[in-house]
Amino acid sequence: MSPAYDVLPIHWSDYTHDSEPVSLKALSQITHVHQMEVKEPRDEAHLTVHSDEKPHVCSYCGKSFSLLSHCRRHQKTHDEVRDHMCFECGKSFTTASQLKRHQKIHTGEKPYKCSYCDKSFSRSENLKTHERVHTGEKPYHCPQCGKIFFISSHLKKHLKVHSNEKPHVCPYCGKSFSRLDNCKHYKLHQKTHDEVRDHMCLECGKSFTTASQLKRHRRIHTGEKPYKCSYCDKSFSRSENLKTHERVHTGEKPYHCPQCGKIFAHTNSLKNHLLCHAGEKPFNCDQCGNKFISSSHLKKHLKVHSDEKPYVCSYCGKSFSQLENCKQHQKTHNEVRDHMCLECGKSFTTASQLKRHQRIHTGEKPYKCSYCDKSFSRSEHLKRHERVHTGEKTHLTAISVVTSLFHHI
Repeated sequence: MSPAYDVLPIHWSDYTHDSEPVSLKALSQITHVHQMEVKEPRDEAHLTVHSDEKPHVCSYCGKSFSLLSHCRRHQKTHDEVRDHMCFECGKSFTTASQLKRHQKIHTGEKPYKCSYCDKSFSRSENLKTHERVHTGEKPYHCPQCGKIFFISSHLKKHLKVHSNEKPHVCPYCGKSFSRLDNCKHYKLHQKTHDEVRDHMCLECGKSFTTASQLKRHRRIHTGEKPYKCSYCDKSFSRSENLKTHERVHTGEKPYHCPQCGKIFAHTNSLKNHLLCHAGEKPFNCDQCGNKFISSSHLKKHLKVHSDEKPYVCSYCGKSFSQLENCKQHQKTHNEVRDHMCLECGKSFTTASQLKRHQRIHTGEKPYKCSYCDKSFSRSEHLKRHERVHTGEKTHLTAISVVTSLFHHI
């Protein structure tokens, strides 16, 4: 017990044989001292909030608390002692603070004012939540995917996405849903069975299940783009597209990979990245059998098989099927070699070239043969080697070309 208690004498004639004051230190030895309403020093009581220590236990249910005041307030829920009554409506509460908060409903008092706008609130916690709209603070992180939220309730709802818990079942098809908040997803799904599409576009006749879907669709016809970027002149027809775009300016990357910690600006980028850890490549090329982790990667790859080369070098006119290849090529004109090897000082135009070069120093050979124990530092070397096992002959060697020419003479 703190030395501060030694200097707080009180009178307790029931436990003393005379009328002299008895110190708290002496009384702490008495078994009935826990019945006393003694308040700990405020700073010491507060520190228990930050520790895992919860010394105050409810005698009814065994729940423990870090602060004695919280334990007492909780015990009132068992006793149902609601001795704080509102004189306006007769409703009763277990604590004076609950009553005071309730009375603001009748008085309309909103003492908590926003520092950024004119809004005010009746409860301090509502003000804190609101001000995050201005500050952009999102203190609640999902441990599974790294997504961040303004309020804890949104995080709780989101966590159900990662669990297999889907307690809400559609009576028509048996499809289950993890959330039923506002019945939004559940109701929209049921409308697909009822075919209730009572919101029709007068321009093209297309119908929608909700008024908001129709409103969003109409922007295709009107060209309206009400969501304007705060950093440039671009504007968007949908708010989510604006949020995604503004991350280009802010550099915000709210989606974290739980495996390696890599961060992403878009949720789809994270999903595609997670497939790398899982080893999944669900998108197959019909031309050559190569597999890719996303449809966009496959789409880029398919240009290799076509004659389409839409990206042209502004220096020499050379054309490329992929934009990144064109950009890399243009650097050879500019001689921008800003990726330097710290081992030997050699510089490269791209990070991927530097990474490939560094394997000379590290001896790393990440590309392993599926047929034998050999491994290689470059993917193209692996492909060339595996043809020894498969017998594939996709490229004619110089000797075979010369030989074939002689046969045709």
